[in-house]
Amino acid sequence: MNYVPSDEHGLLINTVRDFARGELIERDAHWDRTETSCCSELGVLYEMGLMGLRVPEEFGGFELPMPCYAAIIRELAYASPSVAVTVAVHNMVAESIRRFADDALQREILPSLTTGGNLSAFAISEPDAGSDPASAKTRAEPTPQGWRLTGSKMWVTNGLVGRWFITLARMVENGGLGRHCMFLVDANAAGLSRTPIKGKMGIRGSETAEMTFDGVVVPRSHLLAEVGDGLKVALAALDGGRIGIASQALGIGQACLDLMTDYARQREQFGRKIADFQAIQWMIADSAVELAASQGLIDHAAGLKDAGQPFTSEAAMAKLHASETANRVAYRAVQAHGGYGFCHEFRVERLYRDARVTTIYEGTSEIQRYVIARSLINSR
Repeated sequence: MNYVPSDEHGLLINTVRDFARGELIERDAHWDRTETSCCSELGVLYEMGLMGLRVPEEFGGFELPMPCYAAIIRELAYASPSVAVTVAVHNMVAESIRRFADDALQREILPSLTTGGNLSAFAISEPDAGSDPASAKTRAEPTPQGWRLTGSKMWVTNGLVGRWFITLARMVENGGLGRHCMFLVDANAAGLSRTPIKGKMGIRGSETAEMTFDGVVVPRSHLLAEVGDGLKVALAALDGGRIGIASQALGIGQACLDLMTDYARQREQFGRKIADFQAIQWMIADSAVELAASQGLIDHAAGLKDAGQPFTSEAAMAKLHASETANRVAYRAVQAHGGYGFCHEFRVERLYRDARVTTIYEGTSEIQRYVIARSLINSR
């Protein structure tokens, strides 16, 4: 069953929808044209409480149920996929800290994540470790103060403005690289540098950075979970993160469908509105069906997560279906717009580019298929 929000949550979703569609669409176009950061909007996002959607109430957050959170990411993505992924990654990190940090670290960090200047990020990929995080080569050497990190990370969303990074590294043990660990790293620490990655195809308002760790010292208390649990923390974060990216893709796809439908009502060819042609009607109908199916998969995975049930495969299904659907719907929207869809002036061109990355980050479509198939094969 699709998620039906409470009156309170429904009001919040509608408030975000009105804000996003009223304020972010034109700004998103500007960020895309100039390749500048949507983090200029962080002040407003913090004021609205959107940076604490998954932070417990005792620490100043909303602690929303996952289906409501997913609906808010969808509404943000409808207007600005860049803002949506910025908010989603921050909340994913907050949830990882809530789940895996000890009580003292939670009390220290979680309240700050709901206030300005404390954007968070997820640093797991490396130049030679993308779909295979286990092959990470960033080193963590034990010191009397904690650990010293050396290495590099790639494709870090929120990587330029971000203050707190959960970072996967491997312990130096017996002269080589051993167990994986996840650390909470303060970007203000000495030895940490970051470089913007420019020239992206889409979501150009979202910050993407390469990070270098040159002997960055991390306090002992900033280890998440236990030594050797790094991959466990990373994969748990990705499971929840995939629901967020599926919701981002759904928002992109819904925007494309609405733009395609509106254009079809207005555009005339051969003396008729193109909405009268079966080819266009089928594009619209197929898109609506596929988006509705994506919504159902997202709600199902989100509901399982909130119920404390296994949801790894279901999150992968939601992410796979929603991201592939977003790309198909964006393709149809451009096609329906004809030559106009190929120009910057029309928003479907930008959304077409934005949709593409949803099949790549948080695990490629091929990785999602692997996760789903492995779950089915191993269930018997």
